[in-house]
Amino acid sequence: MSKHSTIEYKLIIPIGTQVVTRVEIRGTDGEELCPRGAVGEVLQAPTDGLHSYQVRFLNGVEAALRREDLTIRKQSQSDGLNLIEADGGSRDLYEYVIYRCIVGSRAYGLDGDGSDTDRRGIYLPPSSLQWSLYGVPEQLERKESEECYWELQKFLVLALKANPNVLECLYTPLVEDAAPLAEELLSLRSIFLSRLVYQTYNGYVMSQFKKLEQDLRAKGAIKWKHAMHLIRLLLSGVTTLREGYVPVRVEDHRESLLAMRRGEMEWAEVNTWRLRLHKEFDAALAVTPLAERPDYEQANAFLIRARTEAAALGGEKN
Repeated sequence: MSKHSTIEYKLIIPIGTQVVTRVEIRGTDGEELCPRGAVGEVLQAPTDGLHSYQVRFLNGVEAALRREDLTIRKQSQSDGLNLIEADGGSRDLYEYVIYRCIVGSRAYGLDGDGSDTDRRGIYLPPSSLQWSLYGVPEQLERKESEECYWELQKFLVLALKANPNVLECLYTPLVEDAAPLAEELLSLRSIFLSRLVYQTYNGYVMSQFKKLEQDLRAKGAIKWKHAMHLIRLLLSGVTTLREGYVPVRVEDHRESLLAMRRGEMEWAEVNTWRLRLHKEFDAALAVTPLAERPDYEQANAFLIRARTEAAALGGEKN
């Protein structure tokens, strides 16, 4: 039985869902009414996993079937295309991590005794998996150890869009492992910086500020850690536009940001700081040396070189 099926049994299938029967449907005289694999539609669903579904099939036959006798049609069609099942779990994609760095509070210089160590990076899978029917996941994630690694193309696309989390990976001072390809990418990191930083960072800040305001209205309190990161992101954006690099460590503002995280700063003071930084961000856009758009051509050329190298290496680690 597949892992998908095991998880699937815990869920109630909604009325109207197309399903596939795992068993033959037979009448009271033993005559086959529908073959195994017939497609039907759920007419009635139980409130728990212990009772039957009423299913109507294309030939008009209706039958009461237990959950273990049914598969959701869309899931049935993709059962064989799961990478881990198809590969028998024999390949550990973490073997293909080519870049590993530390981000978050430890990289910012805002860590304390109980701070987590957040690791991020890039993995470059072998071409045999990249080109196969099964494909590869866009990211590998281990929540228990705070690790996340993006597949190379996904990483490059996010960097080109000025995703703050990804740009910080390229500029963090805490690099643990970097294969030659990753070293080359770090030497090219400026190609990802453009005036899109202004748009993307502002979008993140607006979304976070809206949540803070909602919490303030609904609960009379905010998550001070989120307020701190809102200010930190604006500080980063201003410097990036002005000076053409992404500042990760925040020594100059460390004490103020830590006080904010502890809730020792009034919301009015935080908001005043935010509004001042917005003005600085606007002014920085007017004088930034950054191009209108990132260098898509160089990013694409790097990806092709990396893919070519992965193909040449075959199943070996990059």
